Amino acid sequence: MTELNQATVLITGASGGFGQQFTRQLLKAGSHLILTDLDAEKLEEQVAALETEIKTGKVIACWGIDLSTENGCQTLYDRAQELNLPIDILINNAGIAIYGRMDEVPSQKWETLMQINLLTPMRLSSLFIADMIARKQGHIVNISSLAGHIAPAGLAHYAASKFGLRGFTEGLFNEVKRYNIKVTGVYPFFSRTPLLQAERYGTLAYEITRVADETATDPEQVIAKVIQGIKNNQLHIFPDRRAKVFSLLKQYIPSLVNWRLNQVKPKNE
Repeated sequence: MTELNQATVLITGASGGFGQQFTRQLLKAGSHLILTDLDAEKLEEQVAALETEIKTGKVIACWGIDLSTENGCQTLYDRAQELNLPIDILINNAGIAIYGRMDEVPSQKWETLMQINLLTPMRLSSLFIADMIARKQGHIVNISSLAGHIAPAGLAHYAASKFGLRGFTEGLFNEVKRYNIKVTGVYPFFSRTPLLQAERYGTLAYEITRVADETATDPEQVIAKVIQGIKNNQLHIFPDRRAKVFSLLKQYIPSLVNWRLNQVKPKNE
């Protein structure tokens, strides 16, 4: 079991939909949190509101850091080192999405996506893992997506980043398990977070409707399942029914998944 009470937990993307739920629920569990996102002021406002409501746990630091670059990741690691606190759990939650046909999305946009969604978790894991190995204790959590198993039209770049993160998670698990380091990959269905309002480009931008609000999952319920999986040291967490069903169908009946994806037709066909 991974202990959450008084554990030092670093969360990236802490002001987003999942990030806010991680903050809320881990504070209730008694964790000590280091939070980071692009907008430090927004993050501090959210934390101030939570701290008036939740008296367990505590927020050690809130930092506004751009993690899309190698320098940003190094800055986060250096600041964490200055606190002189071992990081018990690193939650690589920061992520962005874009929607559009592969050749119609500006290259700067999808390259930034790949930096944040894939390279940032890899960079931060490589920075923090040495300390965990030395202590023979620690847990790294990578928030992937059902899109790490299935790649619908319009999400080629996003799926590539999440497929890559799934592979990295499995490889990391096999490399560090001998040192008692736990690794977890999380694969949720589309949830009611700001990612559903991702930028859209080109031909597909208005031809395929967004995920319906009633179809998308509840972030609070998703993160509750994720936290339980972290406590149980699960390697793979499918925190909602749709993600689990689609992943099993993709594994055992891939033709059915392909058929279902093909039912989503552009409006002019």
